[in-house]
Amino acid sequence: MHIGLIGGIGPAATVIYYERIVQAFAASAQPLHLTIAHTSALELSRNVTAGLVDVQAAEFMRVTGQLAAAGADIVAITSMGGHFCAKPFAALSPLPIINGPEAVAEYLKQQGIRRVGILGTRVVMQTSLYGALNELEPLAPVGDDLTQVNDDYMAMAIAGAASPAQRERLLDAGHRLVNDQGAEAVLLGGTDLNLVYDGATLEFPVIDSALVHADAIVNVALARLR
Repeated sequence: MHIGLIGGIGPAATVIYYERIVQAFAASAQPLHLTIAHTSALELSRNVTAGLVDVQAAEFMRVTGQLAAAGADIVAITSMGGHFCAKPFAALSPLPIINGPEAVAEYLKQQGIRRVGILGTRVVMQTSLYGALNELEPLAPVGDDLTQVNDDYMAMAIAGAASPAQRERLLDAGHRLVNDQGAEAVLLGGTDLNLVYDGATLEFPVIDSALVHADAIVNVALARLR
């Protein structure tokens, strides 16, 4: 099984996926075949903001062609924000897609978590990960918090690093989802939010969508090797 990843959106998230998959295959003592095709986080940001679904789907098709030519059997978008065009992309893709929001929804159901707070891009928060969490009780930041989380997240994803001020605001947003809105856990619905939350001391559960998605990719790939 040859895994194809659409990477670079942003670079820090791509590293998380790569490391998680490498570790899982090493633990399973199975050979790993993986190719990463790079696309632009800045271009994705512009297309998400402008709602250019078809334009981004076409860009993903371009790099998926590279992955298919390299021998990939499946493809995954290493960005929850990038899934805003997942449906039209899936309809055109020459490779089967391992969908991130769907993997997250299945994981939350398995864990018995219903009232989940979401952090990420504006569209990820407002659509509850593109409708994948609608059977649960998703919560998004309210008022100015939603805009601030979106702006901080997008800047951080493009830069590949979080400033102290961005880190403080994004951590505070998670606290408010739990303490003010009653979330049972906070979902990092942006695949670069580990830059803020990884290693932080918190009194509430945090679920990293990138790790959940990466594990789903591993499970599919290993199942096909057995």
